[in-house]
Amino acid sequence: NESSDIKNIVENVTRLLDRTELFVAEHPVGVESRVQAATKLLNIQNSEDVLLLGIWGMGGMGKTTIAKAIYNQIGSKFEGRSFLLNIREFWETDSNQVSLQQQILSDVYKTTRFKIRDIESGKNILKQRLAQNRILLVLDDVNDLDQLKAFFGSREWFGPGSRIIITTRDIRLLRSCGVDQVYTIEEMNKSESLELFSWHAFKQPCPTKDFAAHSTDVIAYSGSLPLALQVLGSYLSDCCEISEWQKVLEKLKCIPHDQVQTKLKLSFDGLKDVTEKQIFLDITCFFIGVDQNDVIQILNGCGFFADVGIKVLLERSLLTVDNKNKLRMHALLRDMGRQIIYEESPFDPELRSRLWRHAEVVDVLSKHKGTEAVKGLALEFPRKNTVCLNTKAFKKMNKLRLLQLAWVKLKGDFKYLSRDLRWLCWHGFPKTYAPSEFQQESLVAIEFKHSKLKRIWIKNQMLENLTILNLSHSLYLTETPDFSYLPNLEKLVLKDCPSLPTVSNSIGSLHKLLLINLTDCTGLRKLPRSIYKLKSLETLILSGCSMIDKLEEDLVQMESLTNLICDKTAITKVPFSIVRSKSIGYISLCGFEGFSRDVIPSVIQSWMSPTNNVISLVQRSASITSVVSLDLLKLRSFYVECGSDLQLTQGVARILHVLKASNCQNREASAISTTSQISDMYTSPLIDDCLGQFRTSESKNYLKTLLIQMGTKCQVSNSAQDSILQTADGTWDSFLPPCDKESNWLTFSCK
Repeated sequence: NESSDIKNIVENVTRLLDRTELFVAEHPVGVESRVQAATKLLNIQNSEDVLLLGIWGMGGMGKTTIAKAIYNQIGSKFEGRSFLLNIREFWETDSNQVSLQQQILSDVYKTTRFKIRDIESGKNILKQRLAQNRILLVLDDVNDLDQLKAFFGSREWFGPGSRIIITTRDIRLLRSCGVDQVYTIEEMNKSESLELFSWHAFKQPCPTKDFAAHSTDVIAYSGSLPLALQVLGSYLSDCCEISEWQKVLEKLKCIPHDQVQTKLKLSFDGLKDVTEKQIFLDITCFFIGVDQNDVIQILNGCGFFADVGIKVLLERSLLTVDNKNKLRMHALLRDMGRQIIYEESPFDPELRSRLWRHAEVVDVLSKHKGTEAVKGLALEFPRKNTVCLNTKAFKKMNKLRLLQLAWVKLKGDFKYLSRDLRWLCWHGFPKTYAPSEFQQESLVAIEFKHSKLKRIWIKNQMLENLTILNLSHSLYLTETPDFSYLPNLEKLVLKDCPSLPTVSNSIGSLHKLLLINLTDCTGLRKLPRSIYKLKSLETLILSGCSMIDKLEEDLVQMESLTNLICDKTAITKVPFSIVRSKSIGYISLCGFEGFSRDVIPSVIQSWMSPTNNVISLVQRSASITSVVSLDLLKLRSFYVECGSDLQLTQGVARILHVLKASNCQNREASAISTTSQISDMYTSPLIDDCLGQFRTSESKNYLKTLLIQMGTKCQVSNSAQDSILQTADGTWDSFLPPCDKESNWLTFSCK
């Protein structure tokens, strides 16, 4: 079957070309030997059975690092592969569970067409699809058997020869799921530990002579834990005096060997700025998995200079950023930070600076025990178990900066909420609009996802500090706010708001707006014309806005637009102005997707090919003016499809006028203008006048062919198009395309 063979070839080529690799480590000391040992247990070459491998060890031992390296090394041997990172961290809400199932299908089949409603339906889809292929699946940092059941119920879910790798701290979990082999992470030996530590402390594979003895002592105290070696090495890299090292070592001697988390606190203590410490503690409780730019905005609003502070945390190995710009932190470091907060008041939670433990938060709020010591609070309930509390519980928390709620109802007067709030994240906001007494002029970010809002305010509030507004999944939202009251807004996210018919025309007043995300706003019919005035906008996402059928040529006014993503809309024509944009970097529109340098040639090709039924470069005389700002001096061939004699006359006049104007602006200083020698195949006086006025320089970038076609039923044939493109760089004076009895071809050739 020829079609089947072609499909198989395409799939195999796609798999072979998939060179996506995961970052393993900046200094992968000792990784290779461990990868080889674990890979042998997979028995890839000899077994067609489905095999499960567990990688077990304590936190910070390098389980994830080893799994990434194995994934990179053997991934190409499988028909599909997927790596789910940090499952324990993501296993918090139903939506996150579903997104992990979705990621497996997306990774394996290179498509996002699979839609999963809930975790149970996701199991059925995985079972049906994965059984068809030989798969490599890595499940990282699993700590619950239910997590494994969500991704595979049995070996029958996978095709013959598939391999599943599970990393975990809990060996009992591996026994429960019946893995075939367990690879226990081998502890780093002294030589490996010294080398890894030295790379981070001295930027070389061995310590300097003066610090050799002290380095050996640090490695002994670290227990050869890779994460501890990296963190302590980064910390000591700023200590240039032996006396400083001695003080650190003296402190280490007071800490028992098995208390790794306490050892890691040395890096926290080494932060020189109090704001850096506050940033670290805020992240450990509230911002792991949150976009880095959003966190910087929020914490800058708290006066923390977070752009500098986060950079320091990254340099000290206290924090990482994933490939989606989300903040990540090793569990040991997270627990260390939370332990610091716990020790502020071990027996009276209401006296701590941050509250995140569910039972303690419920106790403090239900008994109205809150105090001004509390700067941040998080309380999340499952969606089906919404709880109701009284706003008076917040009365004494007048210094509360960060508030994160999920599926919580508050009754009472909202005036009791702190006026110092910078971040309000309230999933499942239960009201149709925010109460009028809810005055929060200090807010930097509002996130009301899955809310019941119809409009956010009855009476508009001036929020000069607000930079982030996210009302995603608000199914009943029918009106956007008056954006003139949010003058400094930078990020507007209204994903999946199907009842929203329009966006306020006031959006054009947002001169600092960087991102608009209107994904799946299926009720949105058109964009306000003022949106094209946003010169600061960098990203516009309209994917899934199925009723939007047009982008205006004014798009070129958005001079900072870098990303334009408009999948699954009713838009059928790529605006001519897209080519004129000097900023656009990524496009996904009308079937074209990729970086502009790759996409724009295809877009132009579609314009030049009426037979493709996409878009002709010039289809109507009124559209000819749309190409005014094209870089015409780089255009080597150009042809027009016209529907009438009059249209041809007017159209050519306009085109030649543009050519003349462009040429005059870019004429080389030494060039000598010469009159174009134009064929007299057409005798219209107006065209003759236009051609007579057209001049060109002796620059190499001149128009070689102007091909004009008459007749509404005529189309430039593929052979004519190919001939033009093939000879575009040749030296020829004229080209006469093939014609038929029904076509009237007119060719103007100039040197």
